[in-house]
Amino acid sequence: MSDGEHVEAGERPPTIEDLVGYFRAGVKPRTAFRVGVEQEKIAVRADGAVVPYEGPNGIEALLGALGQRGFVALLEAGHPIGLSRGGDRITVEPGGQVELSGAALPTAAACAAVVRSHVAEVRDAAAPLGIRFIGVGMRPFGTIDEVSWLPKPRYAVMRNYFPEQGRQSRLAHYMMKQTATVQANFDYIDEADATAKMRTAFGVTSIVTALCAASPISEGRPNGFKSRRAAIWLETDEDRAGILPFAFRPGFSFRDYAEWALDVPMFFVVRGGTYRPAHALTFRRFVAEGFEGEKATMRDWEVHLSTLFPEVRLKRYIEVRGADAGPLPMAGAVAALWRGLLDDPEACAAAWTLVAGATLAEREALRRAVPREGLAARFGGRSVRDLAVEFLALARAGLDRLSGGAADAALLAPLEAYASASRSPADDLLADYEAAKGDPSKLVTKWELIP
Repeated sequence: MSDGEHVEAGERPPTIEDLVGYFRAGVKPRTAFRVGVEQEKIAVRADGAVVPYEGPNGIEALLGALGQRGFVALLEAGHPIGLSRGGDRITVEPGGQVELSGAALPTAAACAAVVRSHVAEVRDAAAPLGIRFIGVGMRPFGTIDEVSWLPKPRYAVMRNYFPEQGRQSRLAHYMMKQTATVQANFDYIDEADATAKMRTAFGVTSIVTALCAASPISEGRPNGFKSRRAAIWLETDEDRAGILPFAFRPGFSFRDYAEWALDVPMFFVVRGGTYRPAHALTFRRFVAEGFEGEKATMRDWEVHLSTLFPEVRLKRYIEVRGADAGPLPMAGAVAALWRGLLDDPEACAAAWTLVAGATLAEREALRRAVPREGLAARFGGRSVRDLAVEFLALARAGLDRLSGGAADAALLAPLEAYASASRSPADDLLADYEAAKGDPSKLVTKWELIP
């Protein structure tokens, strides 16, 4: 069913079993497992200035240029807001961040090759427009007011929703307009496999955030954080973000995730291409009561799931979302790290064992310490740096047991070097900032993504 269709007369709203069944429909045999990478990057001018969406040299013009290369434009409200070609999609985030959602492929190395090819193509198309892309987790130059909003109806509703949530979402617009991430996606063989992977990923996510931190500069100066992006998420709608306590309970199941999602307020209901603000209606109430004459559908459920932002997100695959965007090698490295930890059952179990004894309060304290302290934060009496070294070793061993794992293991080298030196990309960015004396032009040249 498309967003624009009404429910047929007599069609019943989904039951809880239907909603849980959505996740069960994602199971795959291990031989069919794939990896997906989603990489965001921030567009700037040579002097670090913000690139607008509209105008002859803006993001809209870039999408038009890419449309001449075999991409099909995705239009909303008459504006191109994305492109597709084969299994790859290019989309634009609320503040003009350009994102590749690459096709699902057998290995992280294959995904990394697609990312490199994508960056080369986008860079080539952007050069005549005076657009350059940098690998950081947050826009380092310019204020939030200098960043224009993408003219996408979905984002317009979200933009208006967050201020109504008060202090808990006071930084939500910064999240939307200024941050960038790299995400990896994984399959599962059955419900037990999915929940084991999610539990491990929730247990490890803050350590990955520390290792990949790359947002220490904003508005042209150091901001006091290693990952300002992660700090912003701490004040962006905790109803739908963060770590989920039930993931650590015995017997964690798809139904637990569905029950949680049912009670998260909805942003909108989509009909006929129109995004109707849902005024914080929960999906549970939508199923029971309807909304403005509309019945809930499984398509609505799918859309609602895409508006939930926990550190580990469940759809018909598992998304791990805790890493800043950064230098180009980090996209492949993050995918390889997670593949080694999650897709190999032995590594997944061993990784969970390392963090299983923590309380929920300790996990939340780590999540709040890491944005500022990075690898120097402590967890369970140990430094996050030491834990990162152990997780990388587990991931490498896991990859050794997986098909195509040797090429993926080679991608871990940048992360291993950072962990060994007790550094993250944030430390390099700060060193570059000092060497350049904060000169945006020099820093753009230093941080530009070059395949």
